[in-house]
Parts: sequence; C-alpha cells; structure tokens
Amino acid sequence: MTPGVRFAKRAVDVMGSIVGLSMAAPLFPFIAAAIYLDSPGPVIYRQKRAGSLIGPDGAFGRFRFHEFEMLKFRTMRPNAEKSTGAIIAQEGDPRITRVGRFLRKTRLDELPQFINVLRGEMSIVGPRPERPELLENLALAIPFFEERMRNVKPGITGLAQVSLGYSGKAPDGSSINEFKEQLTNPFKLEGADDAEADDMRMKMLFDLAYTANLEDLAAYVAMEAKIIVQTPLVMIRGLGR
Repeated sequence: MTPGVRFAKRAVDVMGSIVGLSMAAPLFPFIAAAIYLDSPGPVIYRQKRAGSLIGPDGAFGRFRFHEFEMLKFRTMRPNAEKSTGAIIAQEGDPRITRVGRFLRKTRLDELPQFINVLRGEMSIVGPRPERPELLENLALAIPFFEERMRNVKPGITGLAQVSLGYSGKAPDGSSINEFKEQLTNPFKLEGADDAEADDMRMKMLFDLAYTANLEDLAAYVAMEAKIIVQTPLVMIRGLGR
C-alpha cells in the first residue's frame, strides 16, 4: 500500500465511520430490543478476530496476525459454540436466531463495527475479518490465503462481500462461475465437493484483487467508491451474505 493510499484510506475510514454511526444510532435501540425479545442475553457480541498479517511466527507453516475484539449485534443463541467450538457460519445455520437471520441478511448486525473502524482496528472496506484459530488453519490449507491480509485491515464491507454469497459461493450469473471447475476441488478428491476451503478460496481471489488496487491511488479510489456504492444495494436486496 502506497503512502498516498494509506492516508486516503484512513481519511475515508474516519469520515465514513462518523457518518455511519450518526445515521445508524437511531436504529440501535430498536435492533437491541428485537434481539433481546427474540433471544434474551447480551445484545452486543464481542469476538476476537484477526487483523492484518504480521508474518511467520518462527514455527513451520504458522502465521501471526494483529488481533482485536470485533463488535457486532448478536445474531446467534447465547453460548452457541459451547458444544461445537469455533466453526465457520454457514447459510441456514441453526444457531442463528430469527432476528439474527434478518440482521445478517441486511448486514445490520455489523453496524457496531464502525466503532472498530474509529479505533483503527478495521477499515470500512477490506477483506472479511476471520477468527484467528480458523484463519491459521485456512492459511495452512489454502496456498497464499494469508496474503489477503498483508498490509491491509479487515473491512465491514469488501469486494468479496458484495460479490459473493455469505459462505463464498458465487451467485447465479456471476462471471466467476465460468472458472468454478478450476477453483473448486482442484485436485478432484472424492467426497471433497462443497468443501469450506473451496468457498474461502473463492473469497480469497476477490480479496487479492482488492489489495492489488491499493498500489495505485487512482485505482484505489475507483475500487473503494464502487464497493461503498454497492454495499447499500446489497443490504437492501439481502444479497452478498
């Protein structure tokens, strides 16, 4: 990321998060009430997430990432991972509450992340923040997966988020579907169809395409503006999740 892009990106983050919080604040009491009435428990969910890549930690095949506590409106039952441990959320996940399903579909669950952006832990636009324990395993399973987070902060929205479904599946009619056979189950292993790694590999391609645009100010501005404009449309139509 060039110095000019770094300055512009932080300026967009600060101004965007202030505007976002100002516009979203009136919705917070109603969202909080709906969450509690549907599933009594904490309204705000705090979870450790991985930020930008620091580098190898000296152990073979392992990586270190900046870690932070991400804020979001709770969309799952309290203690949803007590019996399963950390797993990637899927479409139709039974742990998600009725209100949570609506919040995820419209992305309203992510509004508290504007606070993370103001703190400098996240950006408005960037790769989706993943759980540290899951991200490390994905980096071991998918070549260069960790590179999507090199010198870039995770984002509330991003190119992958507005282009793909929640799990990483390309929507019908997407141009990337032309390459689905090459991108999914590349070694044609029996029983490996619809693997989580395939979906994450698809997300990685969009994330890497985004980070490539951070090396040129004009390319960055065009890409950032496109994603920010598309995000409200995705929220309204309930797509990209």
